[in-house]
Amino acid sequence: MASVGVILLGLDRFKVINESVGHAVGDRLLNAVGVRLANCLRPGDTVARFGGDEFGIILDPIADADEARRIAERIGSELRTPFPMSGREWFISASMGIALGQPGRATPDEMLREAEIAMVRAKAESSGRHILFEPSMSDHKIERIDLENDLRRAIGRDQLRLHYQPLVDLATDRIVGFEALVRWQHPTRGLVPPIDFIPLAEETGIIVPLGRWVLETACRQAVVWNDLRPDGPRLSMSVNLSAREFGQPDLIDQVDRLLIETGMDPTTLELEITESVMMDQSEVGVRALSRLRDMGVRVVLDDFGTGYSSLAYLKHLPLDTIKIDRSFVAGLDGDADRSIVGAVIALAHGLRIDVVAEGIETEAQFHLLREMGCDVGQGYLFARPLPAAEASRLLAPSRSSGATRAHVLAPAPGHPRERALADQLRPPSSRSMNRNRLMKSR
Repeated sequence: MASVGVILLGLDRFKVINESVGHAVGDRLLNAVGVRLANCLRPGDTVARFGGDEFGIILDPIADADEARRIAERIGSELRTPFPMSGREWFISASMGIALGQPGRATPDEMLREAEIAMVRAKAESSGRHILFEPSMSDHKIERIDLENDLRRAIGRDQLRLHYQPLVDLATDRIVGFEALVRWQHPTRGLVPPIDFIPLAEETGIIVPLGRWVLETACRQAVVWNDLRPDGPRLSMSVNLSAREFGQPDLIDQVDRLLIETGMDPTTLELEITESVMMDQSEVGVRALSRLRDMGVRVVLDDFGTGYSSLAYLKHLPLDTIKIDRSFVAGLDGDADRSIVGAVIALAHGLRIDVVAEGIETEAQFHLLREMGCDVGQGYLFARPLPAAEASRLLAPSRSSGATRAHVLAPAPGHPRERALADQLRPPSSRSMNRNRLMKSR
């Protein structure tokens, strides 16, 4: 039996475009999106802009959920084709919620509410998705509202924690820095995974004060570690910036003020921006990155290979480092991913850009990346993200030698590398290999 369907579509990260290049370009882009949406629909369907970056689509009639999904997939595919405008190409993705209703069994307001709930779920799970409403999602929305309220209070109630994952020089096996990763210790839920609250924080804007707390806390910790070793090489500290954080007009002033307040050496701070956020930036955003570099701060392109940028685009960006996404590292046993990683490393080095490989979990990956000339790696092979106290022990001098050197990195519990690392901790005369994870400057 035919029914009526509703798709509520919200553009992902559109606010960044408006903040970067202004509403005039944003409005033109919205008009272009509307034209493409209309071209995806059937004669009886209707599309209208709901305000902001949201569009509502009425599917009348719709045979079943599968047909609604096919239309949503067609829309998503059409929007992924770049929009040429103002001398550059704009890449757009959209999250969609789908609601179906039989005639006489659902009011328009109820269907719209259900589509909105499904769209919010799609945005929370991943950009560019479409999800069909299910009754259980109503309970999920109530839970989400409770979680949002708790998150707003988390900073003031000292519930946030930073864990630190070491960055290791692959040529020397020595720690050169850490990446700061936020965790939420909820009073009743326990340790909340980042996937459960970071998307919510980004969508609601909570990410701005949360990110400010992360940056300040990480900088202070870096100062503590470097002050404990005044004659040693400097450790770097990498901190992630979200789209909303990067879009703040006073970002440069915030970073400058924080460096002064914490006494942190600007050259030891690395700010990571994902590829998708970087590709959304206008000349204003590129100038902001250049100003950060002029201050001495290093700019890192995170999750490289997961967005829409081409390798040639790297030469236009003011970058110090790119991080190859873990999905390519996991696929190094295949010829395709191995060739891609090798090409990225070669091109980056040709542009004098350092390369970090994420998600290293096996010795085979470690050796292959080192042979390819990859500069730095991180992953469970070396250590999981650790609280500051545990991360500090990785830097503690070994008692088995009179020389000052860093502690061997501990593997993840139960990791097959555990036996090999235990062998490294024996006195030098009894070791079969000398592969300590030591401190080193780049």
